Amino acid sequence: MTRYLVCFLLGAIMGTPVRAPEPALPDIAAHLVEAGLALDGSDPAPANAAADEPNSCEGVTFSRNLRYGESDLNVLDVATGDISETSPRPVLVFVAGESFAGESGTSEAADAVQDQAMCFAARHGMVGVKVNYRLAPTNQWPAGTRDVAAATSWIHQNIDLFGGSRDEIVAVGYSVGAFHVASFLAHPEFRERDSDVAAAVLVSGIYHSSADAGAAEKSYFGADAGKYDERSAFPGILNIDTPILLAWSALDPPGLIAQGQLLKERLCNSRTHCPHTTVLKSRNGLASVFEQDAASRSLAEPTLELVREIEARELP
Repeated sequence: MTRYLVCFLLGAIMGTPVRAPEPALPDIAAHLVEAGLALDGSDPAPANAAADEPNSCEGVTFSRNLRYGESDLNVLDVATGDISETSPRPVLVFVAGESFAGESGTSEAADAVQDQAMCFAARHGMVGVKVNYRLAPTNQWPAGTRDVAAATSWIHQNIDLFGGSRDEIVAVGYSVGAFHVASFLAHPEFRERDSDVAAAVLVSGIYHSSADAGAAEKSYFGADAGKYDERSAFPGILNIDTPILLAWSALDPPGLIAQGQLLKERLCNSRTHCPHTTVLKSRNGLASVFEQDAASRSLAEPTLELVREIEARELP
C-alpha cells in the first residue's frame, strides 16, 4: 500500500488532513490496526508497561506486526524512544534469522532478544525496525531479498509517522539476515521503488553458498548448485557505493569466518571501498552484538559512528 493511501486512511480515521501532525505513537499503532496495515496482535504499549520487560527497554514504545507485504510473515515491528523529539531520526532496520528454512517466524525467545537490539536503537535517538521475512522451502530464492526490498520500501513511505528519516536508513543483517541484506544490495533487479538504504551492517553471514551447503541452505537456493553463483552476493555487492560495516565473531564456525574474510578481501579489491570491519569477541544473539560493554568489542560504537557519518552527510 502506498504512502499516500496510508496517510489518507490515517487521516480519515483520525479526522485530520492527509499531512496531519503526528499523534502519539501508541495511537498511530492503533489506527494502523484499524486501517488494516497491522495484524490484530499489534502491541502499542510502552515496553516498560509489562513487569517482565528488561530494563534496557524502559521507556521504549513498540508498534507490532505492521504489514509490509501479502504473506502472513511479511510483518515488521517499530520501536521508538522519546516521541517529544520532532526532528527526523536515523533508522536501524534489523533483519535477523538463524536459518533459511522453517515453518513459521522466529520464536518468542528470539523475538525478545531481537527486541533488545531495537531498544539499542531507540535509546540512542533512533527508530528501530525489526523485519520478519518468508522462509524456505515454501519460499525459495530470491524471496528473502524481495522481502528486504518490500520492507525498506514500506519504511520509505511510512517511517516519518514514527519520527524516522527515510534518508538515514541503515540495514542491519544478522546471520541469515546478513545474506538477505547483502543480496538486496547486490541484486538491484529485485529492489522496489524508493527502497534504498544509506548504509549496511553485515554480521556473521553466508554470502556465497556452495555445493556442500546444508539442507536448509539448499531448500532456499535450490538443489542445482550450478545456480549458486548467480544467486550469491558476488559480484553485485562489489559494484555498489553503499557504506558497509562488516563483522563476524571469533567464535563463529570456521566457514562463517571465511565468508566474512572473503567478502572483506573482495570489497577491498573492488572499485568501491574497503568496509569497516570488526571481529566480535562473542556472538550470543543479535542483542549481544550491540552490548555497550567496552570489553565485549561489540558493534555498538562502530554502528553509532556509521550513523553519525550518515547524519553528517545530510547536513547543509
